[in-house]
Amino acid sequence: MAFDVLKTGNVGVGGSTGAVLHRSLMRLTSLIGRSLAEVRLTQGIQHRETFQVSGFIEEAAAVAALDAATKGITLTVLPGEDGAAVEGDPQVLASVMQNLLQNAFKFTRSNSTVILRVLSNTERVRIEVEDECGGLPLQDTAELFRPFEQRGVDRTGLGLGLAFSRWAVEANNGTISTRNLPGKGCVFIVDLPRSSVAVLASRPLEHDPA
Repeated sequence: MAFDVLKTGNVGVGGSTGAVLHRSLMRLTSLIGRSLAEVRLTQGIQHRETFQVSGFIEEAAAVAALDAATKGITLTVLPGEDGAAVEGDPQVLASVMQNLLQNAFKFTRSNSTVILRVLSNTERVRIEVEDECGGLPLQDTAELFRPFEQRGVDRTGLGLGLAFSRWAVEANNGTISTRNLPGKGCVFIVDLPRSSVAVLASRPLEHDPA
């Protein structure tokens, strides 16, 4: 309907109708990407490789930047050390990052900040998405990763993003958890084994053919 309204030429793409169309396209993109990744996981199909985390994070941030800007949110990226690498399916993990960032943008208050950062040591790499949603009312944050679980006022979406993220991270030998920041927000943490294989540079992700 938004596209039909724009075709009339009576409204501009930069207005509220264009924003509705943009949100719809972003949700469609997320649903398709997650669906493709989920099919690969359920069929045991993974394209595992060793890749550099800093380049992976920068690409995830570039994809998410437009969504953050349209919602009046500042996205701060701290990609960590250049040498940190992990072994996994970059397409599946990219879907996880898209889910976590969109979730952060969905619940973070306008004119605030979402932080995407990487922390690493000799054995582990942690990717964190910190938002300013005001904190979680849940005592047991593990409930957030149940399928169809939606605790916020905004019930758009299917409630499958965090459940998929858990399945995808565990399929890549990692864990995902949440840390509550009462009165401020929360942090979603993806913890992966660090690869001992040196990677000089990360290459762009190859997108699955539609």
